[in-house]
Amino acid sequence: MKYIPVILFFICSNALHAQDINILLKEASNYEKQLNETEAYKKYAAVAELDAKNLTALVKCTEINCAIGARQKEDNAKAVYYNAAQTFAQKAYAADSNTADANYVMALAAAKMTEIAEENKQILAFVRDAKKYAIKALQLNPNHAKANYTLGKWHYEMVNLSWVKKAAAKTIKGGLPKADIDSAVYYMEQCRKFDMYFARNYLDLAKAYEYKSRPALELDVLNKLVKLPNRTPDDVALKEEGKKMLQTIR
Repeated sequence: MKYIPVILFFICSNALHAQDINILLKEASNYEKQLNETEAYKKYAAVAELDAKNLTALVKCTEINCAIGARQKEDNAKAVYYNAAQTFAQKAYAADSNTADANYVMALAAAKMTEIAEENKQILAFVRDAKKYAIKALQLNPNHAKANYTLGKWHYEMVNLSWVKKAAAKTIKGGLPKADIDSAVYYMEQCRKFDMYFARNYLDLAKAYEYKSRPALELDVLNKLVKLPNRTPDDVALKEEGKKMLQTIR
């Protein structure tokens, strides 16, 4: 009988721990809806600290670090956020490598790391990782909107690489993975099917149609983009860029 209070203590502690995490996740979600990225990140990071295997928190921390990093103008500032994103993504993958979310954030972080990596071998490794993990995410869940976008974006970025980067990559054994603009469109259209409010996908899909010289499809996507509700701190700027593109094709 003397062990019962100890057992009850651990049961209560675990229950309170789970309750704290649920409260923090709810608060984080509410801050996201308010477009308060900073406070949302604090809550998600707190959850990740309490539970190192909480995929929701680890995925969100990866995404937010990538989003903030992308707004930085200096590479050193980008590196701070992208390195943090990669760390959270690796933790998510370590927690459960057989989930679409974990593989998606590994792909997302790798894609961002290509922007700050300095050596050609590093860049090529991140390029390959971005594709590899995005494909695995879609094998696990073909309906994963952001994994579809990430792979579509990968194809778009690859066909738009400068000749200098392409030449440098070709000097490395194996060279660049194959990419094409039709695949970019296909995966971004898949993303749109599974998430009709993801503004970044609309903008890049419009750019892919522009690349293919399909103005009617580009126009249709942009018209839908500018009417979307704002769901992230970046959406206003994304829609403004869409409006500028509209002015060039009307």
